Amino acid sequence: MWTRAVYSQISKLSILNPNLGLGLGLGFCSRLYSTVERGKRFAAVWGNGDFGRLGLGSVDSQWRPVICPAFNGDNLRSIACGGAHTLFLTESGRVYASGLNDFGQLGISDDKNYAMEPVEVVGIEKEIKHVSAGYCHSCAITVDGELYMWGKNSNGQLGLGKGALSAVSRPLKIGYLTGIIIEMAALGSEHSIAVTDEGATLSWGMGSSGRLGHDRQSGLFNFLSSRSEYTPRLIKRLEGIKVKTVAAGLLHSACIDENGNVFIFGERRINKLNFGNSDNVTGPSMMSELPISEEVACGGYHTCVVSRHGELYTWGSNENGCLGIGCTDVIHSPERVEGPFLRQSVSKVSCGWKHTAAISDGYVFTWGWGGSHGTFSVDGHSSGGQLGHGTDVDYIKPTVIDVGSNVKAVEVSCGFNHTGAIYECI
Repeated sequence: MWTRAVYSQISKLSILNPNLGLGLGLGFCSRLYSTVERGKRFAAVWGNGDFGRLGLGSVDSQWRPVICPAFNGDNLRSIACGGAHTLFLTESGRVYASGLNDFGQLGISDDKNYAMEPVEVVGIEKEIKHVSAGYCHSCAITVDGELYMWGKNSNGQLGLGKGALSAVSRPLKIGYLTGIIIEMAALGSEHSIAVTDEGATLSWGMGSSGRLGHDRQSGLFNFLSSRSEYTPRLIKRLEGIKVKTVAAGLLHSACIDENGNVFIFGERRINKLNFGNSDNVTGPSMMSELPISEEVACGGYHTCVVSRHGELYTWGSNENGCLGIGCTDVIHSPERVEGPFLRQSVSKVSCGWKHTAAISDGYVFTWGWGGSHGTFSVDGHSSGGQLGHGTDVDYIKPTVIDVGSNVKAVEVSCGFNHTGAIYECI
């Protein structure tokens, strides 16, 4: 990622001023990029720093984007933020992880409870092209379409079979998928969903709330069967439909087919005490209200979709303003997010538990939940900061993150209450 000259400059600055090393914001570093080759990509992280999930060598929270300096000499391709851990994928196809490791979600060992700096995930001999992080589990896909998983497995979310351990600390290949090429995967709280090179969609893990997309019968009081799936299972309702992308949230999932149609399945209820007509959709249901779509993201109780023309639509629970529509009212049908996105299109979107991030014109915009109590903490130990605006208060409209010049955002990922992005030098 970095030239050695730039990395050594930063290292020297860190030695001269220890408080600068971990708080090195993008505004400062962008001035150094003028000497760096265009096209170099690096990771910036912000938000809750507990257990070292930001990969900065400390547990301090960061309220503005901070460069992760751990990848000297190697470009970064993507980043995936989970519950309290982060995965980094380099251009050379190697995976690194930092943060909480109580269920082996870092894929490094079972005797290390956390890692404050990115540690390489070993055991996958092939180049990796895609990574995803769930609440307590992780996955990687090789260039030839093999799926490896690790972390918490209490409900079969690793797809290793019913007799597998409840936690796996090293990457294991999903043997049930031998001969099947996996293109991408998305991990939710306790379930997983993947799409093959032929557009078939598979899901496994916790089965309650209909999040797996497998038809279930409701029982007493309309509670759905909570049977877990311990191996990848084809979603029958999507047979004959070529799916291009998938997303997984807390209790629901979504996908987009080759024609730009959005399908959603899982919990739709906003009032959790409503035992009347169930709003759970156990099989995929097409969202006819949406235009032709390209991107979809699922959060705690909200969903975001980017249309082919770069319009952003959101709906669901709107706690802390996570829908970005200027209020906190619950929205039951897709509503377009306006503000800055009326003038410029959106290319990427990601949802955390109650916050959202999007990329538009090379800039990262964030909104929603900013912290535990909406108060600014100066000691670096607040649970907030995931919006990257310098405080941990809530924002109900998309607000751009100031990172200085000479860089553009190409990827963004929201965790439970931290955020990461890949920036490129321009």
